[in-house]
Amino acid sequence: MEAIEQIINNKKRYLDLLLLADEQESMIDLYLERGDMFVLYRGDSPVSSIVVTNEGEGVYEIKSIATYPEHQGKGYARRLIGYVETHYRGIARTWLVGTGETPQILSFYAHCGFTYSHRIPNFFIDNYDHPMIEDGKLLTDMVYLKKEA
Repeated sequence: MEAIEQIINNKKRYLDLLLLADEQESMIDLYLERGDMFVLYRGDSPVSSIVVTNEGEGVYEIKSIATYPEHQGKGYARRLIGYVETHYRGIARTWLVGTGETPQILSFYAHCGFTYSHRIPNFFIDNYDHPMIEDGKLLTDMVYLKKEA
C-alpha cells in the first residue's frame, strides 16, 4: 500500500534519500528547512521524496526529488510531482525545477510536462566543492525547466 506524508520535523532523517538528488549536504541545507517535504511510502518503507519551495508570486520550485535505486522506474517520482501539483492547486501558478543537463533527467521532466526555461552558467562548478558527474558527464550549467500550473 502506498501513502504520501508531509514531513514537518526532523527532515534530515531522510538524508540518505536527499543525497541521491543532491550529493552535497551543505546545498541541501540551503533549502530543506524552508521547503515543504513529502515522502512516498510503500508500506512502512520510504521509497521517494520531494522538497518544494515557495519562491514568491505563485512560483514554486522542486528543489529535490529522489527515489531509492531499487524503486526507480516505477513511477514514484512522477506520482510525487502529481501530488504536489494537486496539493498546491490554486496557489502555484508556475513550477520550476533546476537540474543537470543529462538526457535521462531532462526526458523525465519533459514527460511530466516541463519545458526549457533558462540556464545558470557554471552553477555546479561555482557552488559544489567537487566535480558533479551524472551519467558519465561533468555537469557545469544548471538547466531550469518550467511548467505552468
